[in-house]
Amino acid sequence: MELQDFIEKFAAQFEDTDVSEFTADTEFKALGEWSSLMALSIIAMVDEEYSVAIKGKDIRESETIEDLFNVVKSLQ
Repeated sequence: MELQDFIEKFAAQFEDTDVSEFTADTEFKALGEWSSLMALSIIAMVDEEYSVAIKGKDIRESETIEDLFNVVKSLQ
């Protein structure tokens, strides 16, 4: 599992946010498009792409995309 691949899949969940806004250091909860429905979309994407079940707590405790990537990686 590569960080850049995770960022690309994460960014694909967003419709209105420009892909250039997504980096390892992006504080995703500060994005205008972020919502509880987006959190569910990310949980579903992680389950489908990486066969890892993350929880809302994992998202709440993550600040950046890389933080969330590290959680997913630790659960593989």
